[in-house]
Amino acid sequence: MTHHFPNDGMAPVLPEVQAICDEMLAVRHHLHAHPELAYQEVMTGDLVAEKLAEWGYEVHRGLGITGVVGTLRRGRHEGGKRLSLRADMDALPIEEATGLPYASRHAGKMHACGHDGHTATLLAAAKVLAQRGQFDGTLHLVFQPAEEGHGGAKKMVEDGLFQLFPCDALYAFHNEPGYPAGHFGFRSGVMYSSSDTAIITVRGTGGHGAMPHAAVDPIVVASHLVLALQTIRSREIDPNDMAVVTVGAIHAGDAPNVIPDTCELRVTVRARSPEVRQMLRERITAMAQAQAAVHRATAEVDYRWRYPPVMNDPAATDFAVAVAREHVGEAWMIPDLQPLQASDDFALMLEEVPGNYFIVGNGMGEGGCMVHNAGYDFNDALLPVTASYWVHLAEAYLRRS
Repeated sequence: MTHHFPNDGMAPVLPEVQAICDEMLAVRHHLHAHPELAYQEVMTGDLVAEKLAEWGYEVHRGLGITGVVGTLRRGRHEGGKRLSLRADMDALPIEEATGLPYASRHAGKMHACGHDGHTATLLAAAKVLAQRGQFDGTLHLVFQPAEEGHGGAKKMVEDGLFQLFPCDALYAFHNEPGYPAGHFGFRSGVMYSSSDTAIITVRGTGGHGAMPHAAVDPIVVASHLVLALQTIRSREIDPNDMAVVTVGAIHAGDAPNVIPDTCELRVTVRARSPEVRQMLRERITAMAQAQAAVHRATAEVDYRWRYPPVMNDPAATDFAVAVAREHVGEAWMIPDLQPLQASDDFALMLEEVPGNYFIVGNGMGEGGCMVHNAGYDFNDALLPVTASYWVHLAEAYLRRS
């Protein structure tokens, strides 16, 4: 069966990309059917490495355990510009409920964030760039593992990513449900929020459910704390600043007539500024301990710094926008894009190298589905559009003088 991606109703697609759409669509569906969790992306890495080697890239494996880097040099590359493009590869521990013919074949694992699409899109661009070769310089394609909360970017950086594969600029994209399909969104400065985790363990004294006076109930303490934590955002943070404190899980006890010794709260914390991020840590810790003390309990806070905000470099953003205006068209750009509450460990790479993280709309309205949902699927129409943009961006950045 041949799949067509007409330009009508979609941003322009390069003929060379259009010609390989069937092949890249098959790759995307294969990856979707065979999802792999963080640091387990062996099959995915094998496929990526095999394709890159076939197209003439130098392939390096092992950074970040299962990461893959492909390098292509063209023309007078010695002393020339160096560009890196990044895609993430890992799936999520979610049971898929799409009913698609290429749905996950592995129970409890699913590409529910579109990393299969990100990988297939960068592979499509890789093949066309190897064929066209219209540039001078060095191109690195970074296929990163473990973005979903496991710090794959940090691991790759620690393993020497930018020492082994130095670059002058770094770019990546994420599909974004809720925006029109194929529309590109750019912004300078903060793009995504930080993401930290607080594990709060409330310790009381267990006892019989019928004699609560003889126990210190950690569930009651935790219940007070859940409500109290919401006042940090509503009463202690400037309304002009962004902050999120969400208790996503509470674990305690097994039986209705037993008061347990402990209750655990798992909290996600988001911010856009370093000052607010630090304040949230201090106030969550202090509030947990104070609330516990009021009820004769104690609280231990395991505060885990995870991902800082994604900060886009102004110059790198201006360049990406200029390429989009020329090759995608103003009509296909999202005006006045605001920062998003999601997070991404690409932030840790952007702390090392200037770059830009942009979004491409995955679709909106009826039938749409947010990421990290059992019913989500990457919109295949994005693949040729974004792959074409990658080709234009790489060739523009590494343009022959």
